[in-house]
Amino acid sequence: MPLTSPRRSALSEQVIAELRAQISSGEWPVGSRIPTEPELVEQLGVARNTVREAVRALAHNGLLDIRQGSGTYVVATSELAGVMQRRFADADPRHIAELRSTLESSAASLAAQRRTERELKQLDALMVRREDAWASGDAEAFVAADATFHLAVVAASHNDVMTAMYADLGEVLRDVLRVDVGEELTPENHMDHTSLLDAIRVGDAEAAAAEAARYPFLCLPGRPAGRSMSTGPAPGTRGA
Repeated sequence: MPLTSPRRSALSEQVIAELRAQISSGEWPVGSRIPTEPELVEQLGVARNTVREAVRALAHNGLLDIRQGSGTYVVATSELAGVMQRRFADADPRHIAELRSTLESSAASLAAQRRTERELKQLDALMVRREDAWASGDAEAFVAADATFHLAVVAASHNDVMTAMYADLGEVLRDVLRVDVGEELTPENHMDHTSLLDAIRVGDAEAAAAEAARYPFLCLPGRPAGRSMSTGPAPGTRGA
């Protein structure tokens, strides 16, 4: 829908809000290239300078990366997410794992108690998407699918503060997973999440917390050679 306003400053703020919404909703996921400037001008019905101002503002705030000759890409889902990624880019992976374990175990426990049937169906669908991404051999697609599944578990806790905090840490956590899985998906790096989902399904808060707490430490570099992260059927089967 075209945006209109008699004041350019107010219109610029509207465009910024619209672009931010596209990012935060996942319509433009992290790593994707946003529409070109002419396309945005046509979609929003505003002047080129207004679009350019809005894009530059979001780039300054860390959500977008303007790459000359290539386009503009999403690098964070919020201003805070961009700050988090820069702040913890060189953090000790074990410290990241400890934080993730604490957040995810608490969230999984709450999710087992509070999840709705609709959320359970969503988790089932995201689990299938995660495994399909693994089967495809596309490492980046798997990282995205895995991150989406874990965020949905946290969201099922119905704790808005915890969910927002986890989402803001999303790119930091994806960076760790990228390092772990590497450019090529291999059987020893597969981690089955069936037990976590089953615990949430039956409302076993203790089991859900225990499952969620251990996963982050299996993503740490230098884990024992040959130690598979799968706890269910072998990767490549429908149960994986």
